[in-house]
Amino acid sequence: MQMHEIISHVRSLEGVLVVEPDENGPYPRLAWGDAFFYYAPDGVMPERTQPYGTIVTKDYPDDTASRLDAPDRFRVNIHAGRERVASLAAPDAGPAEPDAFALHPVYGAAGWISVVNPGVRTAETVLLMLDEAHDAARTRASRRRGTA
Repeated sequence: MQMHEIISHVRSLEGVLVVEPDENGPYPRLAWGDAFFYYAPDGVMPERTQPYGTIVTKDYPDDTASRLDAPDRFRVNIHAGRERVASLAAPDAGPAEPDAFALHPVYGAAGWISVVNPGVRTAETVLLMLDEAHDAARTRASRRRGTA
């Protein structure tokens, strides 16, 4: 599965905002080429809300375990909740293993799961989990607005 296929799927969800930082925007150089998924039906990036999913294309200073600086590697990160993460993460999967669910190398304890280069084993579940994370973000937004 290619990065653009995942982004295209997420863009099809109601109320989604996909932020793809590049050199033409106000985002730091480090984030260029990555993608961040928010529930934001008004099209404005929430100021006090983390994305529910991301795609990163390179190592970050505090996050190098997935070896994303190697050619043609990217990692999908999804906020799935602690219980769901525990049921999905393969106990023997390291954060650099392609096409395998692993605890996010930095935020796993906070309920984030990750997959480097989703493929035959994980692609369908990755899309399903992004749908679920989107729905959960929409529910949280409704509660904050008092409409849930």
